[in-house]
Amino acid sequence: MTFLSALRHQAMPAAYAKWVPLIGREPRPMSADYDASVREHEFDLVLEGERLVGLIEMVLRDDHLWIENVAVSPSAQGRGIGRQLLARAEDRARRAGRTETRLLTNGAFAANISLYERVGYVVTHTEPYLGGVTVYMTKQLAPPVTA
Repeated sequence: MTFLSALRHQAMPAAYAKWVPLIGREPRPMSADYDASVREHEFDLVLEGERLVGLIEMVLRDDHLWIENVAVSPSAQGRGIGRQLLARAEDRARRAGRTETRLLTNGAFAANISLYERVGYVVTHTEPYLGGVTVYMTKQLAPPVTA
């Protein structure tokens, strides 16, 4: 199975399916254009054997690293993979000279918001979106230590 196929048919549907009943629609990552994403964004993956169990999609911007997507397979949740992926994004940001990471999530995804807050993200603002609320979050990073 190719990476794109795993994104489209395994990783995204599995990671986001639990949210459909809560918000009454598919979350945006379930219908994203992953052909374009793979060409334009950076991905870091967690594999178990050949099975994709977690991913983080990142976009390096002028003043921060944007986290477009974090997804962990339901069978792998609760094992620290999400935290590991967020730490990798922070490392990537520091290596690129950025001192901030940013992301957004659905306000109904309380477990996600709680995880982000536990690892140091703070809410910067919210806005209405498709009958719900989008929550924007940021994390300030210490500059890289140079020897």
